Amino acid sequence: MFLSLFDIFKVGIGPSSSHTMGPMSAAARFLDALRGGAERIPGAGDLTSIKASLHGSLAFTGKGHATDRAVILGLCGFDPATLDPDMAESALARVYAEKTLTPKGLPALAFDPDSDVIFDYGPPLPGHANGMILRAFDPRGAPYLTQTYYSVGGGFVVTEAELSATAKGQDALRAEKAALGYPYPFGSAAEMLDMARAAGISIAQMKRANELAHMHHPGGADGDLNARIDAILGIMDAVITRGLAQDGILPGGLNVRRRAGAIYAQLMAEAGLNRAHPHTVNDYLSVYAMAVNEENAAGARVVTAPTNGAAGVIPSVLRYYRTQCIGATATGARDFLLTAAALGGVIKHNASISGAEVGCQGEVGSAAAMAAGGLCAALGGSNEQIENAAEIALEHHLGMTCDPAAGLVQVPCIERNGLGAIKAVSAASLALRGDGQHFMPLDNCIEAMRQTGHDMSAKYKETSQGGLAVNLPEC
Repeated sequence: MFLSLFDIFKVGIGPSSSHTMGPMSAAARFLDALRGGAERIPGAGDLTSIKASLHGSLAFTGKGHATDRAVILGLCGFDPATLDPDMAESALARVYAEKTLTPKGLPALAFDPDSDVIFDYGPPLPGHANGMILRAFDPRGAPYLTQTYYSVGGGFVVTEAELSATAKGQDALRAEKAALGYPYPFGSAAEMLDMARAAGISIAQMKRANELAHMHHPGGADGDLNARIDAILGIMDAVITRGLAQDGILPGGLNVRRRAGAIYAQLMAEAGLNRAHPHTVNDYLSVYAMAVNEENAAGARVVTAPTNGAAGVIPSVLRYYRTQCIGATATGARDFLLTAAALGGVIKHNASISGAEVGCQGEVGSAAAMAAGGLCAALGGSNEQIENAAEIALEHHLGMTCDPAAGLVQVPCIERNGLGAIKAVSAASLALRGDGQHFMPLDNCIEAMRQTGHDMSAKYKETSQGGLAVNLPEC
């Protein structure tokens, strides 16, 4: 399965790619299945109503992540990338008042948000920790159509059948990608390095060639691709700028105050005084990342990078590159994002970017690895140094749990993105000081993350049943 840069870096809304964007997209897909004449269950009458059940992590932290709200909006026909907040609020109010859905191309459907979105706190569904079942019924209450969806991280959604289909062997997947015309169908970091070495090109150039093939413009159309990459870069930077201009209390009940704007104002006031400590650069990295994740926590627009919970790391390191690194260029920023996307695809393919599946090592850890490799590429690092940078960053996030207080993407998530950005820059710097040769290959580190996530207790995988989530200060 080819993972485009634009699949990994998607525009959406907060607070969670897996718990907000994914369920919204799943609900919209269910409507499409109904509209498309999906074969109804034998014996069913006309379509009259819909229910949704949330399982595993979607149930345990769904309220804090606004999963129920996302499902309702998806059933109203909204899409995370184009959602208009004012229209969404109006639609929600109407559904709650009328207890009816009126999706385009379908009859009016009975739906009571208070009883027809069910939080099932029993065992998770077998395919993934983020499972949901959407059911349609006829007038007698008999099943009309049932579909199981899994939100597998980063806003990606698959049906039960699609999840099973991805269990193909590596050889089959490589053959499939080669058959589709991708010139560099790497499925691991080792393959990525071997192919780049054989072709005598960079990881960014390989990813660019794959993207152009995906756009059906092999060997050309660089301008179109650059424009699309620049648009993502621009949105990422705009989220930082907007976040730095906000203040006040974040929603959700924890009374967490936005801090990025006030800290940034202090940094600006000190900038011309020549009294800043050398480590102040870490404050810039932290505040850029925190600005993004405060926006995410408020339900505003962000870019999955590779998830919403980790959305601040890559934009932070990119702004650091463009504003504080010597010789930064637009080409360097594009190579950063292309390289980061290549690394993110390898991580997702061989492990996970879902906090509900492997903990925060798969979210902020993956983001830091992608950012480290991207910065290394932008600063002129070799392919081997890039792989080393990604491995260093990921290695030092191994075992990190996902234990958000009250199920909200606020504590420890906002600060954690800042520290992830700092680690990414440190990892890139260390790798650039070496020759690319190192003890632990990135592929082995990714496998260690997968195994660690598999063995990690469910208490520490986005259920808010352990760790920081149950060790809160009493006020």
